[in-house]
Amino acid sequence: MGLMSMDQPQLLSKIATGDGHGESSSYFDGWKAYDKDPFHLTKNPHGVIQMGLAENQLTADLVQNWIMSNPEASICTLEGVHNFKHMANFQDYHGLPEFRNAVAKFMSRTRGNRVTFDPDRIVMSGGATGAHEVTAFCLADPGDAFLVPTPYYPGFDRDLRWRTGVKLVPVICESSNNFKLTRQALEEAYEKAKEDNIRIKGLLITNPSNPLGTVMDRTTLRTVVNFINQKRIHLISDEIYAATVFSHPSFISVAEIIEQDTDIECDRDLIHIIYSLSKDMGFPGFRVGIIYSYNDSVVNCARKMSSFGLVSTQTQYLMTKMLSDDEFVERFLGESAKRLAQRYRIFTGGLVKVGIKCLQSNGGLFVWMDLRDLLKKPTFESELELWRVIIHEVKINVSPGCSFHCSEAGWFRVCYANMDDRALQIALQRIRSFVLQKNKEVMVSDKNSKPCWHSNLRLSLKSRRFDDIMMSPHSPIPQSPLVKATT
Repeated sequence: MGLMSMDQPQLLSKIATGDGHGESSSYFDGWKAYDKDPFHLTKNPHGVIQMGLAENQLTADLVQNWIMSNPEASICTLEGVHNFKHMANFQDYHGLPEFRNAVAKFMSRTRGNRVTFDPDRIVMSGGATGAHEVTAFCLADPGDAFLVPTPYYPGFDRDLRWRTGVKLVPVICESSNNFKLTRQALEEAYEKAKEDNIRIKGLLITNPSNPLGTVMDRTTLRTVVNFINQKRIHLISDEIYAATVFSHPSFISVAEIIEQDTDIECDRDLIHIIYSLSKDMGFPGFRVGIIYSYNDSVVNCARKMSSFGLVSTQTQYLMTKMLSDDEFVERFLGESAKRLAQRYRIFTGGLVKVGIKCLQSNGGLFVWMDLRDLLKKPTFESELELWRVIIHEVKINVSPGCSFHCSEAGWFRVCYANMDDRALQIALQRIRSFVLQKNKEVMVSDKNSKPCWHSNLRLSLKSRRFDDIMMSPHSPIPQSPLVKATT
């Protein structure tokens, strides 16, 4: 066979051959490290513990119990099979009316019933990922941009940019005010984009924040609404963690601002909310994403585009039954908040014992961990060097702040709700051993007046003492009924 001609046309598209997905990010590299060597309590006890995945597994038992008590909610049971034919044939991209009613009601419930949602404005999508992309397609053309406060979820680079051609312009937030979004930061980012000839079409906020785990207060939300109205740009409010808030201050939706704060000027056509059941209910595999827009044209366009990522009618049917059970929903949300609060206290308490602080937060499924004191230098190169040690030696997958576009080196997102109690305890013990080792190295470094990072940070993971601690019935982590170890 002859050599391929140099002027042969490219066979694949730029999307197929490019890196627009962002998979080369350290955020995804951590997942790959876990996939190669996943922790298992008995089969691989020295593997990598996954703390880079924002998944809520703390309430799975509540859902399982409900399903067992309501077999008719599934079309794949003897009790529910009589609806199989209708559900299997249903193709309306508006979605089941009962489903949209149930979702609208649930969205109100997760916001304390302080605001109501119109079922006719509920648009389905394949998870929040699909909802974000569809919204971007509706609001912006290739080359246009959205402002996004930092640090922000790395998946936004994929969700909003990859196939749409839209750009993201960071709004720099800093630790000096706990990464709170300010009018000054918004103005600076907006003006900088104008200087670079970038047309800003909207502002994307995440509330509660991923990765910070904080909620926006009313003053900040009013500032945001005033800003987008003045600039005549859209506001996309990602509220997928609305029901993960487990302590005060409570979550405030942008819907409350535009419906209750009558003294604020607001063009509702500019307001759009993204929601899903992935985080609040712990159903990422069901791919239930929601676009809720106050703009009729966006609703109509998004509904047509939803044909590319509909929620299956089987899922709609099940979710309708579950979310319409008021007693279950109330009990679920209350218990979920209780368990998240307990897990947060246990994890942050364990970190404090070894001198590690986190940004104070009260929502989400993660903490924003401050490891600036462990960096060799206050640089992102040092952050990634430390991250590699944590991945390969400590054997914990955490996500470095640079992958979230954080403006300051040394911050890490750590997820704590995607594992059982024993795995969490093992993770805390590994962190404790690592920090103690690092402290010893600092002492040696001070004595010798030169850096001294040992590579043999195996943390005695294979020691009998470590295993005994984890298996002891006197473990400080209480065993809840929902977290049975996988064996």
